Amino acid sequence: MTDLGGGTDLDRILTLLWRHRNPPPGARTGRRPRLSVDEVVTAGIGIADTDGLEAASMAKVAARLGVGTMTLYTYVPSRTDLLELMVDQVLGSRELPGPGDPRPPHWRDQIHLYADRTLAMFRDHPWLSRISTVRPPLGPGLFREQEYVLSAVENSGLPLLKVNEAAGAVTMVVTSAARQEGESVLLRRASGQSTDAWWLERSRFWEDWFDAGQHPTMTRIWDAGGFGGGTQEQAAARFACGLRYVLDGIEREAAASRA
Repeated sequence: MTDLGGGTDLDRILTLLWRHRNPPPGARTGRRPRLSVDEVVTAGIGIADTDGLEAASMAKVAARLGVGTMTLYTYVPSRTDLLELMVDQVLGSRELPGPGDPRPPHWRDQIHLYADRTLAMFRDHPWLSRISTVRPPLGPGLFREQEYVLSAVENSGLPLLKVNEAAGAVTMVVTSAARQEGESVLLRRASGQSTDAWWLERSRFWEDWFDAGQHPTMTRIWDAGGFGGGTQEQAAARFACGLRYVLDGIEREAAASRA
């Protein structure tokens, strides 16, 4: 697990993360630079997408861009900085509606849009599953997500004092499921085997080792058909169920506050 929380200068990384809103003084004067920070970040993402997070080194990014490694450091001063920029750019790639942008009319549909795009993001960029977001990059990608989810939950009618906690619960459920999507992609790439195939290889466990007497609840659920189909199908069903329960709870709380 890669930690983004340390090893970088705060003022430096914030200037890089918010470079489009607040370009550095004098950034447009003098000789035009050969590269842009955007090109460096995009190259890093491309390498991580195809070859994995470990492959996205400063040397390999420089080689892809056709410059020396030391030249790259004049644009992005460290690999930690590069990873923060990569993560935030990918977060922003979901293009969640901002204030005033068209969005689904119902708040639950707004949450489902966020969930669908987040799941797709982790499938397209599975290396995100290798990065801890406990200490996230404080960039526009993160804050666009936060603003969108908070506004969607606020639209439920929940009192403002409860919106942040409820939005956090939504984000935890969605991100947890999305990270598993990314992990599944990484494991399939590394092993050449799907998770369903992995379980199928171990099917004799249930005959040879599973003790129904010690696991009566599991057995009753199995006999009732409650374990569903393959693991991917189960994961999708669990996510849909978990998100529905959270949204139902928010809806009930909002209704109670209006009563």
